[in-house]
Parts: sequence; C-alpha cells; structure tokens
Amino acid sequence: MPRKFPSVVLVGRPNVGKSTLFNRITGSRRAIVAPVAGTTRDALAQGAAWRGTAFQVFDTGGLYGASEDPLHELVVRQGQRAITGADLLVFLVDGRVGLVPGDETIALELRQTGLPVVLAVNKTDDKRARAGAMEFYQLGFEPVVEISAEHGSGVGDLLDEIVKGLRAGEGLRAEGLGLNRASELAADDFDSAALSPQSSALEEISVAIVGRPNVGKSSLLNRLLKEERVLVSDLPGTTRDAIDAVLTWHRRRFRIIDTAGMRRPGRVARGGLVELVSVAGAKKAIFDADVVALLIDASAGATDQDAAIGGEADRAGRGIVIVANKWDLVKSKDADFVKKFDGELRRHMRFLDYAPILHVSAVTGERAPRVLETIDKVAASRRVRIPTPALNRFIESVTSANPPVSPGRRHVRILYAAQIGVAPPSFVFFTNVATTFHFSYERFLVNQLRDHFGFLGTPIRVQVRRRDKRGNRGGRPDR
Repeated sequence: MPRKFPSVVLVGRPNVGKSTLFNRITGSRRAIVAPVAGTTRDALAQGAAWRGTAFQVFDTGGLYGASEDPLHELVVRQGQRAITGADLLVFLVDGRVGLVPGDETIALELRQTGLPVVLAVNKTDDKRARAGAMEFYQLGFEPVVEISAEHGSGVGDLLDEIVKGLRAGEGLRAEGLGLNRASELAADDFDSAALSPQSSALEEISVAIVGRPNVGKSSLLNRLLKEERVLVSDLPGTTRDAIDAVLTWHRRRFRIIDTAGMRRPGRVARGGLVELVSVAGAKKAIFDADVVALLIDASAGATDQDAAIGGEADRAGRGIVIVANKWDLVKSKDADFVKKFDGELRRHMRFLDYAPILHVSAVTGERAPRVLETIDKVAASRRVRIPTPALNRFIESVTSANPPVSPGRRHVRILYAAQIGVAPPSFVFFTNVATTFHFSYERFLVNQLRDHFGFLGTPIRVQVRRRDKRGNRGGRPDR
C-alpha cells in the first residue's frame, strides 16, 4: 500500500502569520498574504522537505477567534479535518501582540488532540516581541522557537524541530530529497513512489479550472476527487487561493487547480486587495496549465466575461475544454435546447470554435467522468507533431485546390511548410512573396489542419515567411 507523507498543520489566531510561514516553508507564493482577518479559507496544502524528510504543510483558515466571514463555519470545519489527520501541529503566536486569552484557548484545545505541538513565536524581528517572547512558555509547550516568517530568521530552527518531531513519531524518510523537488508534491493522493526517478515516466497534466464566480468550479474539483477538498458555497468569491490537488485516472496523472472566480476588471478593482491577488493567481494558473477547463453556468448561458476568460486561455496557447455546468437545471427543457445552447455559445465565442463542449452536473455527477477523458485527449492533441513530408503533401493538395492570397492580392505560392513547435502546435509557411496571409486564408489553413490531423481543443499558431532571392528561407515572421 502506498503511504502518505506526514502532515504538518499550521494553526493559530487570525493574522499571526500562518500564510506567510506556509509560503516560507514551501518556497512558494501559493497562500495569499493580506492584513485582512479571514483571508485564508481553504486548507492549502503543499509538499516540503528538510534534512532528508519530506512532509506536507497545511495552512488552515481562521479556526479560532471571532469572524465576520459568512463562511466561517465551513472554514472551521475544514480546518478541523486537517488537524484530525495531522502528525504534528505548529502553533503560531504573535510575539508583537504578546500572550492573549485567545492563545490560551487554542492551547487548551491543541493539548486535547494528543498530537505533538511545536510552539512558534512569530514576528520576533521586533525588539519588543523578543523581550516578551518568554511569556509564551507558560502555555506549557516544548519546544518553543522564535521566528520571523516574513524575513526567514529562525525558520530553519523551526524546521529542525518539525523534523525531529516527525521522526520521533513515524520516522518517515525521503533520503536525498531536495526542497525544490519536494515543493512539487501535492497534499493529496501522493505516495512514496512519487519521489523516485522512475516515476517521471508518468507524465503529469496540469489543469486549471477557471470561470466566473459561482459557476461550480470547486464543486467540480470535489466531484473529480470524490471528496470535499475545497469549500463550496453559494456565496460568490468563496475560493480565494488557487487550490491544487493530484489524482490518477486510467494511469494518467492530473494536477487540477481550482481558481478564484474572475469578474470584470472594474469589479475586481473594487473588490480590494484580496480579490486582486486571487484573480492574479487564477491568471497565473491559466499560464501554467496544459489544459484549461472553462466552466460556464448552463442555466445562465455564455456571457461576455466567459468569453474574456476564454480569450486569456486562447492567447496563452493552452488547450481548452468548455464545460457547461449545472446541466441538471436545464436538461428538462425541449429537445432542441442542446442545439440552441451550443449554437449560442459558439456565437458568443467564435474564436474558441476548436474547443469541445461538455454538458455536466458537478452536483449530481452527470457526465463528470467525461471531463477527465476529454482533457486527456486535448492534452495529447496539443503535443502532436506532424512529419514534414506528410505536412507538405497535405499542404500541396490543399493549396492546389485553393491557392493562397495575401492582403496585397499578389499571386502567392507556398513553397514549403514545417511544424516548428508543439503545445500549442505551431507552423511556418515559406512563400514566394507574402509575409502575411489574408486573415480568411489563414483561418482556412488552420481549419484544414485541424480537420485532417485532429488538434482537438488546442489553438494553432501560424507564421508566414518569404523566401529571399538567394533561395534561403528567411524574412520577418508574422502571425
């Protein structure tokens, strides 16, 4: 049986620096850091390693203390699940504020878990904090480590204590593992085989689930994982951090990222710092992904904002699957509804005519298995490479029946074609005179390539170069 890596859960009052410490330990910028209590909602998880020991770090939301967040109860419930599965707890306190009654309440609850606890006094880069750090010893935890999560001082000592506690517990080791490699580990569904060089043969497909707020992105991730991994609520903006999880399907390995809902730029700006950072994380997830699952609310239909998000993915050259979610709310309509819905969606997003459309319900699970199946096909198609001889035979047959034209209406001949890249598939056409094709002819060529060679769900890039008079292939490339 594959074993899980030991888990280390960060707990403490709001705004004591848990997310900053999480980012410091994992060497990432995954957790949003803002001076707003309750910024973290989902229990973020990331792999880390120190002195040959690998473990998973969980950044929990504000489990303790008063909160005006309407989702506070859900946040607490998910954080408590993380604590229940922990091997070691890091209790973070604020050295600048000093010992407060809330810290004593947390200490009492943590002792009742029976788990090993490391007490970390944060923000001790402040002289006053260092002077008052001694008062935290009365909480009764050993060891006590003074740190500054923001500047990194003392974090190495804290990691030494974490590793010591884990080795004393289960003794799980990952010899020779470096921090950068460990930071790639997911919190869920990762076993010890993932650390071995042989496991690299199992290629990972990165998938970003994107869309407007409240279209069901978190529900879809939970459905695919078959567990309540992320918070689900009718409240828009529930997801803030980009949450990722790994799953294996038919010997294919997927890293799926659930992102924050993306509103129009003006509304995002009015949403404040947390939303600005959340949307920036969603955009980064698009650029880091192999395939983007663009979720549409089937009950509302496609909107201009859906098209704008799809445009981000198209410009980034990512594979795209359009997922019409909440299909259970509309499937009882007339028999022609599917045709009408898809036709209207295609009209709204003409530039994504290559993207397959799926009709699913994340709530009921209807057609949800097709999501991974289609993503797998799209990921494969965007890496297809066509042999040059086969490509040129095909281009010759196409251009003989439909000769190219350039914007200048001059007679154009395609002399040679080659595929110069994959992910997305990219082609260069060498011609006698043109450095661009008429936009309609470029679209015609792309459609012909797609019809003949597949390229399901992936944009295709085209360059045109004029061969110089000496017979060399050159000239300025153009899109």
